Amino acid sequence: MILLSYSIVVSFSWVATIIYLLVNLKKIQQVQKQPLIETQPSLAIIIAVRNEEADLENALQSVCNINYDNCRIIVVNDRSTDSTAVILQGFITRYPKLTVTTITDLPAGWLGKNNALYQGYLSSSEEWMLFTDADIVFHPDAINKALGYATRHQLDHLSILPEAISRSKTLNSVLATFGIMLMMNLKPWAAKDPKSKGFIGIGAFNLVRRDAYEKIGTHARIKLRPDDDLKLGSIIKSAGLKQGVLGGSKYVCLEWYKNMKEFTNGLLKNSFAYSGYSLAKSIASTLMVLICFVLPVPLMLIFGSSLIRIMALVVIVFQIIYMISVRPNKWWYAFMIPFASFIMAYVTLKSALITIKQGGIYWRDSFYPLAMLKGEKE
Repeated sequence: MILLSYSIVVSFSWVATIIYLLVNLKKIQQVQKQPLIETQPSLAIIIAVRNEEADLENALQSVCNINYDNCRIIVVNDRSTDSTAVILQGFITRYPKLTVTTITDLPAGWLGKNNALYQGYLSSSEEWMLFTDADIVFHPDAINKALGYATRHQLDHLSILPEAISRSKTLNSVLATFGIMLMMNLKPWAAKDPKSKGFIGIGAFNLVRRDAYEKIGTHARIKLRPDDDLKLGSIIKSAGLKQGVLGGSKYVCLEWYKNMKEFTNGLLKNSFAYSGYSLAKSIASTLMVLICFVLPVPLMLIFGSSLIRIMALVVIVFQIIYMISVRPNKWWYAFMIPFASFIMAYVTLKSALITIKQGGIYWRDSFYPLAMLKGEKE
């Protein structure tokens, strides 16, 4: 009886969730369908780099070839020890719009990337700033179309959901499930609604109006947040500023992580921050993922009656419908949801336990005590 009740609740929840996601994701317009801007406001493209030799050249080449005249590219080299500086020097000689700010020392009380982005802001004076990463590949018209959308809708902040594809098929399937969880948590389609708690903030593309950025306190307000991109979006929304989102399919692309090991290691560094450094919240989140994502289909198929197994098949069918409806997902990613969700639960709990055990986090070769991090959790 318990399994039957659980199966009914879970099945209904999954069907409702899939329908809810598909309906609302259609509300997010694609950047590729936006018209080009007619009058170009001034723009500073700010990119923080640290030991990015593997991806930097391809990404920077795309930025330097964008269809936008009234812009400046500010690359902040944050204590790189590889050939990043050499690559940047080559770009400086070829592209006069590109300047490099080199950081040799990290100020106390700052995470490296947050400080680098802040230094980029201090080096700029443009009306708009695009905070982006060193591994993002842009279509030539992506930034032009995005700024056109932002100005037409009088936005203070615009994020673009990038097309993230890994060379690892397993990781691609895991990212699809991660996307479901992220969309349910953030509800980015509601970012423009001042009455909704939905918000958006993406490290790949945070386009911010200068006066809005200064109003919310700049990166100095979130100088110790590993999840700086999400927190920036959250603060902007909380301040009552106007926020929007676009889909970046084929226009804003990246290989977020190359394999599962990189993915789990990356999330281990910032998952606890997303929980506000609360062990109770991390445990609750882990249990929720196990109960709602990991266990339902396996339990229903293995231990269920014929009726329960039919319900499990209905859930799987709807999960497949979601996967084939949201590009570039593959239909078989639906069968990876329990495994992918287990990885999420594992990372969430392990991130909390490791951070508590070592008393803080290591970020770009620097250690930050937990007490210091908790001081900025709000």
